Amino acid sequence: MNIISDETYHIYNQGNNGEPLFLKDEDYIQFLRLFRKYVSPYSKVLAYCLMPNHFHFLIHATKDSEKIKRIGNIDLCQLSNGFCLLQSNYATYFNKQNERTGSLFRQKTKAKSMTEGDKNYGFTASQYIHQNPLKAVLVKRMEDWIYSSFADYLKLRNGTLCDQELAFRLIGFNKENFAAESYKSIDEDLIPKIFI
Repeated sequence: MNIISDETYHIYNQGNNGEPLFLKDEDYIQFLRLFRKYVSPYSKVLAYCLMPNHFHFLIHATKDSEKIKRIGNIDLCQLSNGFCLLQSNYATYFNKQNERTGSLFRQKTKAKSMTEGDKNYGFTASQYIHQNPLKAVLVKRMEDWIYSSFADYLKLRNGTLCDQELAFRLIGFNKENFAAESYKSIDEDLIPKIFI
């Protein structure tokens, strides 16, 4: 990942060959624990959703995100290194829990900058991220999927992972109409634009 501070990125990855990443509640919780340890110190989270076989984060890069860390003979920015550590530590946990070996995630985590999209990129990406469980028919209401930031924005719980004020400022959510706007259908032509 080539990360520049003060830019916002849609960061995502999925299970190798579409395989599940999370089989039980404890798996999701462990992934979020590791995210807080390895990624949160180097970024501001605006939105997220963990799905059974993939994840999405909308992340605002900070100066700490782009700092270079030398790993062996490879230079990685702190945010990229954080995602590498998150995925490798989570894969170790998951493999041990499920008596499996081998790669759990696709080899490359993707990151698309908001500057590469149109002026509504952040809003579209956030809508897409939050609508994922609904579109996959995992829930009937987005706020019922507990592994997403949507319930935090509705103040149904006191989640601390997202910097909501920064999200409202950068993405331009209307606080009073957040739920209604989030439930609006996304123009199908816009969805491919939030991915690399």
